Amino acid sequence: MKLLITGSFNWKKEYLIQLEEMGWELVFTEREDSNFDFDPKDIDAAVCNWLFVNHDISNFTSLKAIQLLSAGLDRVPLQYIVDKHIQLFNARGVYSVPLAEQAVAGVLQLYRSSRFFMENQKKHTWIKKKDLNEIYGKRVCVLGCGSVGVEVAKRFRAFTDKVYGLDIAVRIDTAFNEIKEIRLLDDELQLSDIVILTLPLTDQTKHMFSTDTFNKMKPDSVFVNIARGALVDTDALCAALDSKLYGAVIDVFEEEPLPSDHPIWDKENIIITPHISYASNNNDERMWNIISDNLRQFYRQNNG
Repeated sequence: MKLLITGSFNWKKEYLIQLEEMGWELVFTEREDSNFDFDPKDIDAAVCNWLFVNHDISNFTSLKAIQLLSAGLDRVPLQYIVDKHIQLFNARGVYSVPLAEQAVAGVLQLYRSSRFFMENQKKHTWIKKKDLNEIYGKRVCVLGCGSVGVEVAKRFRAFTDKVYGLDIAVRIDTAFNEIKEIRLLDDELQLSDIVILTLPLTDQTKHMFSTDTFNKMKPDSVFVNIARGALVDTDALCAALDSKLYGAVIDVFEEEPLPSDHPIWDKENIIITPHISYASNNNDERMWNIISDNLRQFYRQNNG
Protein backbone atom coordinates (compact mmCIF):
# COMPACT_ATOMS: atom_id res chain seq x y z
CA MET A 1 0.00 0.00 0.00
CA LYS A 2 1.26 3.46 -0.91
CA LEU A 3 1.40 6.18 1.75
CA LEU A 4 1.75 9.82 0.74
CA ILE A 5 3.69 11.90 3.26
CA THR A 6 4.29 15.64 2.99
CA GLY A 7 6.77 18.24 4.17
CA SER A 8 4.22 19.56 6.66
CA PHE A 9 5.72 17.22 9.26
CA ASN A 10 9.31 16.78 10.41
CA TRP A 11 10.00 13.23 9.20
CA LYS A 12 12.95 11.91 11.17
CA LYS A 13 14.85 9.03 9.60
CA GLU A 14 13.71 6.61 12.29
CA TYR A 15 10.07 7.52 11.60
CA LEU A 16 10.43 6.65 7.93
CA ILE A 17 12.12 3.37 8.76
CA GLN A 18 9.30 2.42 11.09
CA LEU A 19 6.67 3.18 8.43
CA GLU A 20 8.49 0.99 5.92
CA GLU A 21 8.80 -1.78 8.49
CA MET A 22 5.02 -1.63 8.94
CA GLY A 23 4.76 -2.40 5.24
CA TRP A 24 4.06 1.02 3.73
CA GLU A 25 5.54 2.08 0.41
CA LEU A 26 6.35 5.76 0.90
CA VAL A 27 5.64 8.56 -1.57
CA PHE A 28 6.89 12.03 -0.62
CA THR A 29 5.92 15.53 -1.71
CA GLU A 30 7.53 18.54 -0.04
CA ARG A 31 4.75 21.07 -0.61
CA GLU A 32 1.05 20.31 -0.44
CA ASP A 33 0.23 23.05 -2.95
CA SER A 34 2.69 21.89 -5.64
CA ASN A 35 2.15 19.81 -8.76
CA PHE A 36 2.55 16.08 -8.26
CA ASP A 37 5.35 13.95 -9.68
CA PHE A 38 3.28 10.84 -8.86
CA ASP A 39 -0.14 9.57 -9.85
CA PRO A 40 -2.69 10.39 -7.09
CA LYS A 41 -4.72 7.38 -8.22
CA ASP A 42 -2.06 5.13 -6.69
CA ILE A 43 -2.23 6.60 -3.17
CA ASP A 44 -3.92 4.45 -0.52
CA ALA A 45 -3.36 6.77 2.47
CA ALA A 46 -2.04 10.25 3.14
CA VAL A 47 -0.52 12.15 6.05
CA CYS A 48 -1.24 15.80 5.34
CA ASN A 49 -2.50 19.19 6.42
CA TRP A 50 -3.65 21.37 3.50
CA LEU A 51 -3.46 18.73 0.75
CA PHE A 52 -7.17 18.60 -0.01
CA VAL A 53 -7.55 22.35 0.10
CA ASN A 54 -5.07 22.59 -2.77
CA HIS A 55 -5.98 19.41 -4.67
CA ASP A 56 -9.24 17.72 -5.65
CA ILE A 57 -9.68 14.69 -3.42
CA SER A 58 -11.67 12.94 -6.13
CA ASN A 59 -8.42 12.44 -8.06
CA PHE A 60 -7.27 10.12 -5.27
CA THR A 61 -9.46 7.24 -6.38
CA SER A 62 -7.73 4.59 -4.24
CA LEU A 63 -7.66 6.68 -1.06
CA LYS A 64 -8.74 4.72 2.01
CA ALA A 65 -7.31 6.73 4.94
CA ILE A 66 -6.27 10.28 5.84
CA GLN A 67 -4.15 11.26 8.83
CA LEU A 68 -4.47 14.98 9.40
CA LEU A 69 -1.73 16.99 11.08
CA SER A 70 -4.37 19.32 12.52
CA ALA A 71 -7.02 18.77 15.14
CA GLY A 72 -9.65 20.67 13.14
CA LEU A 73 -11.53 19.02 10.29
CA ASP A 74 -12.32 22.16 8.31
CA ARG A 75 -9.57 21.52 5.73
CA VAL A 76 -11.05 18.36 4.26
CA PRO A 77 -14.32 17.64 2.37
CA LEU A 78 -16.08 15.72 5.11
CA GLN A 79 -19.15 14.69 3.14
CA TYR A 80 -17.02 13.19 0.36
CA ILE A 81 -14.94 11.32 2.95
CA VAL A 82 -18.07 9.90 4.56
CA ASP A 83 -19.61 8.96 1.19
CA LYS A 84 -16.44 7.18 0.07
CA HIS A 85 -15.94 5.43 3.44
CA ILE A 86 -12.48 6.93 3.87
CA GLN A 87 -11.09 6.55 7.38
CA LEU A 88 -10.18 9.93 8.86
CA PHE A 89 -7.76 10.51 11.74
CA ASN A 90 -6.93 13.89 13.25
CA ALA A 91 -4.29 15.25 15.62
CA ARG A 92 -6.54 15.45 18.67
CA GLY A 93 -4.50 16.20 21.76
CA VAL A 94 -1.21 17.00 20.02
CA TYR A 95 -1.46 20.77 20.37
CA SER A 96 -3.69 21.06 23.42
CA VAL A 97 -0.98 21.77 25.99
CA PRO A 98 0.86 24.58 24.12
CA LEU A 99 -2.46 26.16 23.12
CA ALA A 100 -3.58 26.20 26.74
CA GLU A 101 -0.28 27.64 27.93
CA GLN A 102 -0.50 30.33 25.25
CA ALA A 103 -3.91 31.39 26.56
CA VAL A 104 -2.59 31.71 30.11
CA ALA A 105 0.56 33.53 28.96
CA GLY A 106 -1.43 36.05 26.94
CA VAL A 107 -3.87 36.88 29.72
CA LEU A 108 -1.01 37.31 32.18
CA GLN A 109 0.79 39.63 29.77
CA LEU A 110 -2.28 41.85 29.67
CA TYR A 111 -3.02 41.72 33.38
CA ARG A 112 0.61 42.30 34.42
CA SER A 113 1.24 45.05 31.79
CA SER A 114 4.19 43.18 30.29
CA ARG A 115 4.32 45.45 27.23
CA PHE A 116 4.74 48.55 29.41
CA PHE A 117 7.62 47.06 31.37
CA MET A 118 9.30 45.62 28.27
CA GLU A 119 9.27 49.00 26.55
CA ASN A 120 10.79 50.61 29.62
CA GLN A 121 13.40 47.87 29.83
CA LYS A 122 14.43 48.65 26.25
CA LYS A 123 14.81 52.31 27.22
CA HIS A 124 16.61 51.44 30.50
CA THR A 125 13.86 53.33 32.31
CA TRP A 126 12.78 52.53 35.89
CA ILE A 127 9.09 53.43 36.13
CA LYS A 128 6.67 51.79 38.52
CA LYS A 129 3.15 50.85 37.42
CA LYS A 130 0.90 49.53 40.14
CA ASP A 131 -2.53 49.23 38.49
CA LEU A 132 -1.97 45.54 37.73
CA ASN A 133 -4.50 42.71 37.77
CA GLU A 134 -4.53 39.06 38.73
CA ILE A 135 -6.45 36.09 37.44
CA TYR A 136 -7.36 35.03 40.97
CA GLY A 137 -11.09 35.45 41.55
CA LYS A 138 -11.87 36.05 37.88
CA ARG A 139 -14.62 34.07 36.15
CA VAL A 140 -13.35 32.23 33.09
CA CYS A 141 -15.56 30.98 30.25
CA VAL A 142 -14.13 28.37 27.86
CA LEU A 143 -16.13 27.97 24.65
CA GLY A 144 -15.51 24.46 23.42
CA CYS A 145 -14.76 21.70 25.91
CA GLY A 146 -12.77 19.29 23.77
CA SER A 147 -9.15 18.36 24.49
CA VAL A 148 -7.92 21.95 24.07
CA GLY A 149 -10.70 23.38 26.20
CA VAL A 150 -10.01 20.87 28.97
CA GLU A 151 -6.29 21.74 29.05
CA VAL A 152 -7.18 25.45 29.13
CA ALA A 153 -9.57 24.88 32.03
CA LYS A 154 -7.00 22.86 34.01
CA ARG A 155 -4.47 25.67 33.81
CA PHE A 156 -6.87 28.47 34.71
CA ARG A 157 -8.15 26.41 37.64
CA ALA A 158 -4.64 26.85 39.10
CA PHE A 159 -5.43 30.59 39.33
CA THR A 160 -9.15 30.79 39.99
CA ASP A 161 -11.98 28.58 41.21
CA LYS A 162 -14.46 29.94 38.66
CA VAL A 163 -13.93 28.13 35.35
CA TYR A 164 -17.02 27.36 33.29
CA GLY A 165 -17.38 25.61 29.94
CA LEU A 166 -19.88 25.96 27.12
CA ASP A 167 -20.36 23.16 24.60
CA ILE A 168 -22.99 21.45 22.49
CA ALA A 169 -22.56 18.36 24.67
CA VAL A 170 -23.08 18.86 28.40
CA ARG A 171 -21.11 16.55 30.70
CA ILE A 172 -19.37 16.50 34.06
CA ASP A 173 -15.63 17.20 33.91
CA THR A 174 -13.53 17.99 36.96
CA ALA A 175 -11.53 20.58 34.97
CA PHE A 176 -14.62 22.81 35.04
CA ASN A 177 -16.95 24.04 37.72
CA GLU A 178 -19.71 23.24 35.23
CA ILE A 179 -20.17 22.67 31.51
CA LYS A 180 -23.30 24.36 30.21
CA GLU A 181 -25.19 24.26 26.92
CA ILE A 182 -23.74 26.65 24.37
CA ARG A 183 -27.17 28.19 23.87
CA LEU A 184 -26.55 29.95 27.21
CA LEU A 185 -23.67 31.96 25.70
CA ASP A 186 -25.32 35.36 26.07
CA ASP A 187 -25.92 34.84 29.79
CA GLU A 188 -22.37 33.63 30.39
CA LEU A 189 -20.81 36.54 28.49
CA GLN A 190 -22.42 38.99 30.92
CA LEU A 191 -20.77 37.20 33.86
CA SER A 192 -17.33 36.26 32.55
CA ASP A 193 -14.11 38.22 33.04
CA ILE A 194 -12.13 36.07 30.58
CA VAL A 195 -13.64 34.42 27.48
CA ILE A 196 -11.55 31.85 25.59
CA LEU A 197 -12.43 30.33 22.21
CA THR A 198 -11.40 26.73 21.52
CA LEU A 199 -14.32 25.90 19.22
CA PRO A 200 -14.06 24.30 15.77
CA LEU A 201 -15.00 26.38 12.72
CA THR A 202 -18.32 25.34 11.20
CA ASP A 203 -21.09 27.07 9.26
CA GLN A 204 -22.79 27.65 12.62
CA THR A 205 -19.75 29.11 14.41
CA LYS A 206 -18.40 31.39 11.65
CA HIS A 207 -18.41 35.01 12.91
CA MET A 208 -19.89 33.82 16.20
CA PHE A 209 -18.22 36.87 17.71
CA SER A 210 -19.58 39.96 15.97
CA THR A 211 -20.41 43.48 17.12
CA ASP A 212 -23.57 42.19 18.76
CA THR A 213 -21.69 39.46 20.65
CA PHE A 214 -18.97 41.78 21.90
CA ASN A 215 -21.63 44.23 23.11
CA LYS A 216 -23.01 41.47 25.36
CA MET A 217 -19.69 40.85 27.07
CA LYS A 218 -18.95 42.07 30.56
CA PRO A 219 -17.19 45.48 30.55
CA ASP A 220 -13.39 45.24 30.90
CA SER A 221 -13.31 41.54 30.09
CA VAL A 222 -10.52 39.78 28.21
CA PHE A 223 -11.15 37.93 24.94
CA VAL A 224 -8.89 35.09 23.76
CA ASN A 225 -8.97 33.29 20.41
CA ILE A 226 -6.64 30.31 19.97
CA ALA A 227 -9.07 28.40 17.72
CA ARG A 228 -9.94 29.62 14.21
CA GLY A 229 -9.79 33.18 12.91
CA ALA A 230 -13.12 33.07 11.11
CA LEU A 231 -14.94 32.59 14.41
CA VAL A 232 -14.42 36.33 14.92
CA ASP A 233 -15.27 39.42 12.89
CA THR A 234 -11.90 41.21 13.03
CA ASP A 235 -13.35 44.69 12.52
CA ALA A 236 -15.85 44.11 15.31
CA LEU A 237 -13.05 42.99 17.61
CA CYS A 238 -11.03 46.07 16.70
CA ALA A 239 -13.93 48.31 17.69
CA ALA A 240 -14.57 46.37 20.90
CA LEU A 241 -10.97 46.93 22.00
CA ASP A 242 -11.72 50.66 22.06
CA SER A 243 -15.13 50.52 23.70
CA LYS A 244 -15.71 47.32 25.65
CA LEU A 245 -12.77 45.03 26.31
CA TYR A 246 -9.92 45.24 28.78
CA GLY A 247 -7.86 43.49 26.12
CA ALA A 248 -7.55 40.56 23.75
CA VAL A 249 -5.15 37.71 23.07
CA ILE A 250 -5.39 36.72 19.42
CA ASP A 251 -3.35 34.06 17.62
CA VAL A 252 -5.61 33.54 14.59
CA PHE A 253 -7.33 35.87 12.14
CA GLU A 254 -9.80 35.38 9.34
CA GLU A 255 -7.28 36.83 6.89
CA GLU A 256 -3.74 35.56 7.36
CA PRO A 257 -1.23 37.04 7.30
CA LEU A 258 -3.04 39.90 9.03
CA PRO A 259 -2.71 42.89 6.63
CA SER A 260 0.05 45.22 7.78
CA ASP A 261 -2.23 48.24 7.49
CA HIS A 262 -5.03 46.84 9.65
CA PRO A 263 -5.64 49.22 12.60
CA ILE A 264 -5.82 46.36 15.11
CA TRP A 265 -2.01 46.13 15.02
CA ASP A 266 -1.77 49.47 16.80
CA LYS A 267 -4.06 48.70 19.71
CA GLU A 268 -2.21 48.85 23.00
CA ASN A 269 -4.49 46.30 24.66
CA ILE A 270 -4.02 43.34 22.31
CA ILE A 271 -1.45 40.54 22.24
CA ILE A 272 -1.03 39.36 18.63
CA THR A 273 0.87 36.23 17.63
CA PRO A 274 1.10 34.89 14.03
CA HIS A 275 -0.85 31.63 14.36
CA ILE A 276 1.87 29.90 16.38
CA SER A 277 0.14 29.14 19.69
CA TYR A 278 0.20 25.43 18.81
CA ALA A 279 4.02 25.41 18.53
CA SER A 280 6.05 23.39 21.03
CA ASN A 281 9.25 21.40 21.26
CA ASN A 282 7.15 18.37 22.26
CA ASN A 283 4.75 18.37 19.29
CA ASP A 284 6.76 16.12 16.97
CA GLU A 285 6.88 13.30 19.49
CA ARG A 286 3.18 13.61 20.30
CA MET A 287 2.28 13.77 16.61
CA TRP A 288 4.44 10.79 15.70
CA ASN A 289 2.86 8.67 18.41
CA ILE A 290 -0.57 9.36 16.92
CA ILE A 291 0.57 8.85 13.31
CA SER A 292 2.36 5.58 14.03
CA ASP A 293 -0.46 4.12 16.13
CA ASN A 294 -3.15 4.98 13.58
CA LEU A 295 -1.20 3.86 10.50
CA ARG A 296 -0.04 0.63 12.12
CA GLN A 297 -3.59 -0.26 13.12
CA PHE A 298 -5.01 0.72 9.73
CA TYR A 299 -2.39 -1.28 7.80
CA ARG A 300 -3.02 -4.39 9.87
CA GLN A 301 -6.78 -4.10 9.43
CA ASN A 302 -6.42 -3.82 5.66
CA ASN A 303 -3.67 -6.40 5.10
CA GLY A 304 -4.79 -9.39 7.10
